[in-house]
Amino acid sequence: MPAVTICLPTFNERDNIEAMLHALAPYGVRVLVIDDNSPDGTGEIADRVASELDFVSVLHRPRKEGLGPAYIEGFHVALDAGAEYVITMDCDFSHDPADVPRLIAAAEAGADVVIGSRYVEGGGTRNWGLGRRIVSAGGSFYARTILGMKIRDMTGGFRCFRRPVLEHIDVDTIETKGYAFQIELTYRAVRAGFRVAEVPIVFTDRTMGQSKMSRAIFLEAVRKVPELRLRH
Repeated sequence: MPAVTICLPTFNERDNIEAMLHALAPYGVRVLVIDDNSPDGTGEIADRVASELDFVSVLHRPRKEGLGPAYIEGFHVALDAGAEYVITMDCDFSHDPADVPRLIAAAEAGADVVIGSRYVEGGGTRNWGLGRRIVSAGGSFYARTILGMKIRDMTGGFRCFRRPVLEHIDVDTIETKGYAFQIELTYRAVRAGFRVAEVPIVFTDRTMGQSKMSRAIFLEAVRKVPELRLRH
């Protein structure tokens, strides 16, 4: 088994964090919880679980700054600790822990970036209303069209990166903070010549806690995608 670290950003995930960490236990990975000073005590729960499970560590950040900055800091910690593969995923069980080995296997088979994709054959979503399906699929189509890419799921957050991808891309210069971070990171990887593969997953809407999607995050993606094409 290669050295794999899952970066798990959290903000107010007290209802999910302990169950998620235990659900990841069978897969032989390290898990780095990146908590943005959650006022609901998520960080404290993560610390307790980390004291019980030796594959878990916790990175405490002083404030909520968005998904992008949390992941960037987590990437540095994971690489410094020797990770050969870094996985990003949500803490709310919208990404199934049982799919982790499939992402790793695709990376071991030669992909530099593996995307858990809702929009390839065999993928899909569960418990979503029509409006959210339209926004999500439309967002991927928008990014794919503007950036001239063939990747079907541009916005999904369940991904596996080989170490050289994160070392080559200057992640500290990524400016996007919300879900557009996933788009920018993937676009830079493709432009640098790295191979991207998509494996089908079924995304299940959270049943506990609150979604982090907001109007500001949506508008950032709309605004930043054309800028990526101009700058890179």
